Amino acid sequence: MRLSWGQPDRTLRTLRLKSKAQNLVVALPRNRCPTATDSTFLDFGFAFINEGFGTEPCGFPGNTNADSVVHYRLQPPLEARFLRFLPLAWSPKGRIGMRMEVYGCTYRSKMVNFDGKSSLLYTLNQKSMSPAKDVISLKFKTRQTDGILLHREGQNGKHVTLQLVRGKLILLLNSGCANLPSPDAHVTLTLGSLLDDEHWHSVLIELGNTHVRFTVDRHSQHFQAEGECDYLDLDYKISFGGIPGHGKSVAFPQKDFHGCFENLYYNGVDLIDLSKKHTPQILVMGNVSFSCSHPQTVPVTFLSSRSYLALPGTVGEDKVSVTFQFRTWNRAGLLLTTQFQHGPVALVLVLNDGKLRLSLSQPGHTARDVTAGAGLSDGQWHSVSLSLKGNDLSVMVDGEAASVAHSLRGQIDSGDTYYLGGCPDRSSGPGCGGPLAGFQGCLRLISIGDKAVDPITVQQGSLGTFRDLQIDTCGLTDRCLPSYCEHGGECSQSWDTFSCDCAYTGYTGATCHSSLFEQSCDAHRHRGDSSGFYYIDSDGSGPLGPALVYCNVTEDTTWTSVQHNGSQLAKVKSLNGESPQPLFFKYTASPDQLQAIMDGADDCRQELVLHCKKSRLSTSRDGTPVSWWIGRTNETHTYWGGSLPGVQKCACGLQGNCLDSQYHCNCAAARNEWTSDTVVLSHKEHLPVTQVVMRDTGRPHSEAAYVLGPLLCSGDNSFWNSASFNTETSYLHFPTFRGELSADLSFFFKTTAPSGVFIENLGITDFIRLELHAPTEVTFSFDVGNGRCEVTVRSPTPFNDNRWHHVRAERNVKEATLQVDQLPSKTQAAPADGHARLQLNSQLFVGGTATRQRGFLGCIRSLRLNGLALDLEERATMTPGVDPGCRGHCSSYGHLCRNGGRCRERPRGIICDCAFSAYDGPFCESEISAYFGTGSSIIYDFQEHSNYTSSKNSSSFAALLHEGLTLAGEVATLSFRTTGTPSLLLYVSSFYEEYLSVILTPNGSLQIRYKLDRHQEPDVFNFGFKNFADGRLHQVTIHREEVVVSVEVDQSARRQVVLSSGAEFNAVKSLMLGTILEPPGADPDTLRAGVRGFTGCLSAVRFGPAAPLKAALRPSGPVVVTVRGHVATASRCAESVGPGAPAREATRPLAGGSGPADGGEPLVSADRSGPAVIGGVIAVVVFVLLCLTAIAARIYQQRWLYQKNGSTVPPAGDSAETALKSEVNVQSSVSESQREYFF
Repeated sequence: MRLSWGQPDRTLRTLRLKSKAQNLVVALPRNRCPTATDSTFLDFGFAFINEGFGTEPCGFPGNTNADSVVHYRLQPPLEARFLRFLPLAWSPKGRIGMRMEVYGCTYRSKMVNFDGKSSLLYTLNQKSMSPAKDVISLKFKTRQTDGILLHREGQNGKHVTLQLVRGKLILLLNSGCANLPSPDAHVTLTLGSLLDDEHWHSVLIELGNTHVRFTVDRHSQHFQAEGECDYLDLDYKISFGGIPGHGKSVAFPQKDFHGCFENLYYNGVDLIDLSKKHTPQILVMGNVSFSCSHPQTVPVTFLSSRSYLALPGTVGEDKVSVTFQFRTWNRAGLLLTTQFQHGPVALVLVLNDGKLRLSLSQPGHTARDVTAGAGLSDGQWHSVSLSLKGNDLSVMVDGEAASVAHSLRGQIDSGDTYYLGGCPDRSSGPGCGGPLAGFQGCLRLISIGDKAVDPITVQQGSLGTFRDLQIDTCGLTDRCLPSYCEHGGECSQSWDTFSCDCAYTGYTGATCHSSLFEQSCDAHRHRGDSSGFYYIDSDGSGPLGPALVYCNVTEDTTWTSVQHNGSQLAKVKSLNGESPQPLFFKYTASPDQLQAIMDGADDCRQELVLHCKKSRLSTSRDGTPVSWWIGRTNETHTYWGGSLPGVQKCACGLQGNCLDSQYHCNCAAARNEWTSDTVVLSHKEHLPVTQVVMRDTGRPHSEAAYVLGPLLCSGDNSFWNSASFNTETSYLHFPTFRGELSADLSFFFKTTAPSGVFIENLGITDFIRLELHAPTEVTFSFDVGNGRCEVTVRSPTPFNDNRWHHVRAERNVKEATLQVDQLPSKTQAAPADGHARLQLNSQLFVGGTATRQRGFLGCIRSLRLNGLALDLEERATMTPGVDPGCRGHCSSYGHLCRNGGRCRERPRGIICDCAFSAYDGPFCESEISAYFGTGSSIIYDFQEHSNYTSSKNSSSFAALLHEGLTLAGEVATLSFRTTGTPSLLLYVSSFYEEYLSVILTPNGSLQIRYKLDRHQEPDVFNFGFKNFADGRLHQVTIHREEVVVSVEVDQSARRQVVLSSGAEFNAVKSLMLGTILEPPGADPDTLRAGVRGFTGCLSAVRFGPAAPLKAALRPSGPVVVTVRGHVATASRCAESVGPGAPAREATRPLAGGSGPADGGEPLVSADRSGPAVIGGVIAVVVFVLLCLTAIAARIYQQRWLYQKNGSTVPPAGDSAETALKSEVNVQSSVSESQREYFF
């Protein structure tokens, strides 16, 4: 093929050549194209477009004068249909000219044409049939969107059908096997898009017994069936172009094919050649010809929103008539606008939200609109016909009409000019200059006034004008084929881009690549999450989806619990001598997800409880198992926990405490009564249990039952997998990172160095790199052939603070993102229609670079690439300058330990030590609450010397206490909920009659009293007249530093006062909660509140390091605590509301081991396990007697106190005003030396 071209002026043009042959074989360079050089005569570029595979431009230097020739032999050869030559530079003198010759290969073509009512029926030669695989290959082209290409049937509804549906090829496979699961019985494979473009498309079908490979234009899908049915077990006839006689097994709408086949082969047999020879094997039905002579349509592509095509109207006609077909992905755009020759009447046709809207307007009249069609932005061809004559305005879309009457005045005639797709610049015509952009897509079969428009004449300049059009081809591209949306994301597109809808997928990002969920329960723990159900994604952005598990976060371990459908007791009993079918356990995670969870765990186990009555696990004669369990790989196991596989012993057999010492399991003795064995299965490679089989239930009165617990796994061997890099020249290396279209990298790092490279992987020119570029900058850089791209996250604080920081970077075909910690992520869009594949070939370097420069100093852990965890520790053990593991987690995760809990380092993570906190739980945030009944109390002694006898010298004893427990400051906290007044919330005493008391006055207001000098009156802090005895939860925090006291109530603003009674709390003795009889040295108000005590719920009580409720309810050390009366543990004080809530609190009474009710005996790490029945009865009797004694004593004390102080407590029926007056009277009776503070 030869081509020459000349250009009189110096305007740079593009020369496009379309081969007349069906295919043109040319050659392309093996590697990247050389860069065009600055030639003195001409450089030219060469590019190819190959059946929707995109463009890859290449540049070559041309000749330097008019006589020389430059020749390129390009290998390997490649099939192409278009050549486009782009001159880049030319001689500064003379005319521009170019001559080129393209050499191709011989191509043989045999074609057959179907008219939509014809077909070929081929009867297979049974002797030549391949027993293992059928191979069908062909090429086709058509202008129709639907049609049957081939069909073959079998028995029981079995069939194989290749069908074109809406421009896509669908291969339908029906195995005809009723016993196969639904996914295998009916298979649908879909490939291709926009295949109705009148271009040749290649098809290859490879059909095996249980597998299928389907290829369209080099895009392939593969399916492997798991059943036993044979896809080749079909009849000996196969039809092409349609289904003769409307096939007996076809239950879907069908339409015969209208178009051409080329080079149709079945197992190497040329079927078109057989058809031409009229052999008996081929039956020709209908009008079949052996040439492809369909009339070619000339489409027009509107390349941008500024494109337009201006065509002249039909002069002298009293009507408007326009027809055309269009296809687009855009939901909106201007399709047509014109203005009539006589009168200012405008007609505008737009595409809006996938619908057509035709507007007819005239100044002074209401515009008339017609809306037609829906979903027209689907990339399919849609026909449009609009007409206006007289008072009728109608528009027809795909054969469906919509019309409306109008009352416009003036003559209806054809417009001078019709603008299709847009308007020229600075045009003021109707529909121009508005917010609606121009149309982007393709038009064909355009007619104005019943006269067809030939786009070729437009291209030659003989008709109309245009801008930014591509004539004689439809340049519409399906950007969702192949779909770059991952994990089931739904792809949608416009002219120049695509987007992914990630709703309900569990993933996020531009291509639904990144998982929304944490990788493990251990990761949830170190986010501060408590126990509960969570979705975890063990492989991150990998192919496995998220799985629902229960994360049980305990004080020292995090358990991942995977539930199944058989958690209830399963009874096993034979019926009519037949063994029952075993239950198949189905877990909330798929087998692959279970495998990933167990692979990432340090330990996994599953508890199985066996119940037996006259049934056995094995026979007594030879020990043959009659019961077993099946693991995930369908292997049978006969061992029963605690023992090695193959050893048929239960836990009691290993410990030697079975009911019958002759057997190694309780359920092996076939006893007449129910016995049980609890076994724990802990070999990860065998778990989880999928079936439990118990066969020995066929004998008379023999029964069995079992309960299988959930799969439990602990630890995460990737979350804490880390390495320490000690020199700048050290690094770890791994195999090349494969992330051509989507790549994500995530890890934690900590360092004190100002910079360093975390990860680097190189290609010939492509690369990917993550680095600490500066103390406050992390940079993600890469190149996929479009030039270097950088994304940087900057922090207001340095990253080199020796704390863990989390980095996540992702690069896909649409954008690159980088996020560090909780800082705002940074995103950079990929260039439109640029290179997309990241091609790397070097090793992956972690902690350094190939040049051993700018290496990272510090720790990296939990490194994952596309969801795959890298074992840094294993590689570090064999690499100089790198150590496995990294310590120092509390600096980053210590904040998880709340309420005074202390962070403790572990090799893999942290735990929270709650010994000095009033809370417990994994993060010291589970409040310890107690309900106090009438007359109850808890006394916490600060001294272990409380058992000293009175014979001790009191002065020396006091001196000892003074030396050890003199406080210059303290922090006290408590939460309470009550409706009783007055109440004593907290009382801390000393051997010197100094004290701190927190009380509720008779009107419910809160008072805090400090007395730090026995010779002075206490300082009293009043918190207004608010009633805190309202049945709601209130929190109080007191912080003293010498004479300065800060108080915070219910998280309100902190208030400060200065003490006058002293700066030190001397010889602290005990802390008391509830009822206190005659506290030494206390003022009358504290005495009155102490006698009344406290009835309600207290929680989070703490004074310095002392947590009295925790010491009483959760004993764990040699702490001296005394419990009197009814004190019961409560779940949470905040759970119940309302004035009567304390009485209805869901509580658990303090166990009998806590000591006598009112005996006052101290408890030193008392064991609160339940006593025996007799002891319990005696304890109850003693409890009742002592309660009666306590109540009598309380009544006497209260009566004496009221007589002594004039009984300032109002009667029960008094109003709030009376209570307030009583409180004022009480306060006025206080000694004048007592200082009071009102907030």
